[in-house]
Amino acid sequence: MLELRSVSKFFPGVKALDNVSITFKPGEVHALLGENGAGKSTLIKIICGIYQPDEGEILLNGKKVRFESFRDALDHEISIVNQEIQVIPQFSIAENIFIDKIEKFASAGIVNWKQINTEAAKYLKIVGLEMDPATLIAGLSAAQKQLVQIAKAISSNAKVLLLDEPTSSLTKHEALKLFTLVTKLREQGVVLIFVSHKLEEVLSLCDKVSVIRDGKYVGTMDRGNVTKQDIVKMMIGREMKDHDLGQLDINTDNKVLEVKHLTQAGRFNNINLDLHEGEILGFYGLVGSGRTELAKILIGEDKMDAGEVWIHGKKASIHSMADSLYKYRLGYVSENRKEEGLLLEETVRTNIGITIWKKVVQPAIHKINLKLEEFEAQQMIKALHIKVNNSDDIVGGLSGGNQQKVSIAKWIAAGCDILIIDEPSVGVDVGAKEYIHQLIWNLAKVEKKSIIVISSDLPELCTLARRILVFREFQIVGELNDINDRPYSYEELSGRIGQYLA
Repeated sequence: MLELRSVSKFFPGVKALDNVSITFKPGEVHALLGENGAGKSTLIKIICGIYQPDEGEILLNGKKVRFESFRDALDHEISIVNQEIQVIPQFSIAENIFIDKIEKFASAGIVNWKQINTEAAKYLKIVGLEMDPATLIAGLSAAQKQLVQIAKAISSNAKVLLLDEPTSSLTKHEALKLFTLVTKLREQGVVLIFVSHKLEEVLSLCDKVSVIRDGKYVGTMDRGNVTKQDIVKMMIGREMKDHDLGQLDINTDNKVLEVKHLTQAGRFNNINLDLHEGEILGFYGLVGSGRTELAKILIGEDKMDAGEVWIHGKKASIHSMADSLYKYRLGYVSENRKEEGLLLEETVRTNIGITIWKKVVQPAIHKINLKLEEFEAQQMIKALHIKVNNSDDIVGGLSGGNQQKVSIAKWIAAGCDILIIDEPSVGVDVGAKEYIHQLIWNLAKVEKKSIIVISSDLPELCTLARRILVFREFQIVGELNDINDRPYSYEELSGRIGQYLA
C-alpha cells in the first residue's frame, strides 16, 4: 500500500500541491486525473523521489518513507513510465531498457551484452515491439520509444508502477496489449497508478479515480459509480458536452496536394493520395505502419526513390523542411514536441518566430526586428489562447496543452496553406484538447486550410477527420470517404478500420 498524507509542495510564488491525501492499494488500477497544471506531475515526482514534499508524509506498506532521489525510489521497488520520451538516442534498445541495471549483467568489470540482448528481447515481446534489441534508439518513432520505456519499467519488477500517459502515442491495438499487461500486474498485486487524459481508457481499465484540481485533492470515486461527465466536472469545475463539429465545405475540385506513385525502397511502394482545399484528412494505423514516415517524406525530411508530389497543381521539388515551408507553405507539427517540435529552453516568442525569420529579420543588418517578432508572437498568443505571463516565458515551463499550442502556433504564423499535424492532442487535458480540436476545425472550415491529422486516438479522428486513410506495413490498405456526409460513431469507425487491419 502507498499512502500520501497531507502532502504539500511549494515553488517560488506557487503552491503546486495543497494538503493532498490519497491511498493507492495493491491489486488496483488507480487513475490520477486532472488538467495540465493541476499538480499531477508534481505528485508523481514526489512519489518517485525526484521532489521531496515540504509538508506531509508518505507511507509505504504502513511505514513512513522519504525518498531523496529517483534511485532511492527504485530501491523501494517504485518505477515509472514517463509521459515524456526519456531515452538515450545513441544507445541500443537493450541498453535503454537495462540502463539502471547494467551491473546485474557484469562480472569482473565485463558486461555480458549477449545476455542483455536476450533479456531485452523478452520484454520487447511482452510489450509487442518486434525489433532487434541491438537497434539504436535514435531511429525509432515516438510510439516505439514509448514501448521501450514501458519495457524498461516492467523489467524492474516494481511493486508500485506509475503509468504517466503510457498510451499517448499508441493506437488502440497497442494500447489493448498494454491493458492486458496491466491486468496481469494487477493480479500480481502491484500498485498501479494510471495517469491519462483519455477518459475512455480510464473508464474501461481503472478500478478507482482520484482527481486533483489547482493543486488540491477533489475526491476519489469507484469506477462503477462515475461517468465521463462526472470526471470532467471534477477536473475542470464545469460540465463539458461532446458536440458534433458538423460538415466541412471541402472544395473537391481543388487538389492542393497530390502524391503520385511514391516509392521508397524497403518501405513504401506506389503510394497515391490527394488532399483537397478545406479538408481534414486522417491517417490511422498501428505503430510503425508508415504514417509519420510518409509525412517526413512529404516535408523533405526523408527521401523517396520514385514518384511525384504535386502542390497546387504543380510538380513540387522538396528536399528539406526549408523547401517545404518557404517554397510550398507546407508545415509539419511533430508528434514529439519535446525532441523535434520545440526549443524547450527558449522563449515562447522565439519558438513562434522561428518559422518567420525571413519576415522578422532585417536583411541589411542581419538582425531580428524585435518589435515585429513580439507583435507576431502576441498575435498567436491571443489567437490560440496560450496561457503565459508574457512572450518571454520559457516554453519548457508551460503545461503540455500550452506547449502544443505553441508548436501549432509557429506554423500558423508562417501562413502555411497545408498543415500535417501529427498526434495533435498528445499529452493534453480534456479542456485543451477541446480547444485544439476547435482550432484545427476552424483552420479548415473558416480559413480553408488543408490539413492532414495523424492520430492514434480514434475518438479524435471521429471528431476531426472527414476522410481517413488506413495504413498497414507502409501501405494504404483502406479509405473511409463518406464521413463528411454522416460522421461515424466511435464504434462504427473502430469496426470499419478494424476490417482493414485484420
